[in-house]
Amino acid sequence: MGGKTRRDGENEEFDGPDEGEAARRIKVFGREFRMPQSRALRIAIGMVLVFCGFLGFLPVLGFWMIPLGLLVLSYEFAKVRRLRRRTVVWWERRRRPSAR
Repeated sequence: MGGKTRRDGENEEFDGPDEGEAARRIKVFGREFRMPQSRALRIAIGMVLVFCGFLGFLPVLGFWMIPLGLLVLSYEFAKVRRLRRRTVVWWERRRRPSAR
């Protein structure tokens, strides 16, 4: 079966992703997308998405690229990550019916 080999040659069962692997996946609407391993490439992808999102009035490009670019950047920068978490908390509170 699928096991991970340790340095001493013994196999150990391995169910989850590596520590670094978890940081390279993004979940959007229940779907999981893999991100490149290179930090510079992830930052470049996020910046290009945000920049092209500002050109959303042009054909093919769209304003949907801004939040997607911010989502990619949130895995690299703490300020953007805090903004993302606050937005998720706000959204979940808004969706939850009030307990009154």
